[in-house]
Amino acid sequence: MNNSLYYKNKKEINKIKKKVNILLEKIKIKKLTKSRIYLYTTLSVLLIITAYTLSTMDFGGVNIIEATRHFFKDLKTMFFSPSLSDRYTYAQVFQSLAVTISLAVLTTIIGSFIALFLSFFAAQNLSNKHLSKTIKLGLSFIRAIPTILWVMVFSVVANVGVEAAIIGMTFHSIAYLVKAYSESIEEIDNGIIEALRATGASFWKIIFQGVLPSTITSILSWTFIRFEINFTNAVLVGAAAGAGGIGYDMFMSGTMYFDIREIGVFVYLIFGVAIILEFISYLLRKKYLKN
Repeated sequence: MNNSLYYKNKKEINKIKKKVNILLEKIKIKKLTKSRIYLYTTLSVLLIITAYTLSTMDFGGVNIIEATRHFFKDLKTMFFSPSLSDRYTYAQVFQSLAVTISLAVLTTIIGSFIALFLSFFAAQNLSNKHLSKTIKLGLSFIRAIPTILWVMVFSVVANVGVEAAIIGMTFHSIAYLVKAYSESIEEIDNGIIEALRATGASFWKIIFQGVLPSTITSILSWTFIRFEINFTNAVLVGAAAGAGGIGYDMFMSGTMYFDIREIGVFVYLIFGVAIILEFISYLLRKKYLKN
């Protein structure tokens, strides 16, 4: 009797041990590696610096609690009570919105054509490796600098206005799209290119008969993505570079007239265009995925 109880208890203990071992295997204990030490140290230093900066910052007599309350009050006015003043009519506002969209369309079209041409020489499976690396290196420098800074640079050359905005936005669009297009070209099957070369096809015949048919959907997708980015940039440079459009009107309403309600109208219009562009982008992606 005692032996049977002993064996029974032993079996139960073994079952419990097995369950514990299984649970311990599932629980992954993260080891403290050098990379984790560096990460935690960096985050701790940044946290200390932030806390010290906030505690010693001179707010110029501004009451943070009161300022925060006014901030949310202005947001409520902007989004729940938008209205135009006598300075603008809805026809003028929609005309400004059309100017902003036109600026985005123009820079995207010009940039995409130039970028497509350069991408044929930037793709390693079509061009010389040294030429490809040179183009990619130069354009990576251009791409690293924000669009607004390029617009400011060209404002010195082409004067402040629409010209500087078009050149600056196109400049950055080219750098962005060359990377996207060339990577799409490099992803195609090399067998297509080699087969056309074996038949004696010229460089441009390979592009028009092999490369473009294989990458056209990807190229169109990247182009539309860049158009969405350019619309945002067009709103920004309209205010910063005096290029006109709805961005400039918003800048005037905010900094010159301090009309929160009017800014709310502009914000809703920009949101509306952004939603429409996102919906079109979704439909295009859905169509391409089906194909």
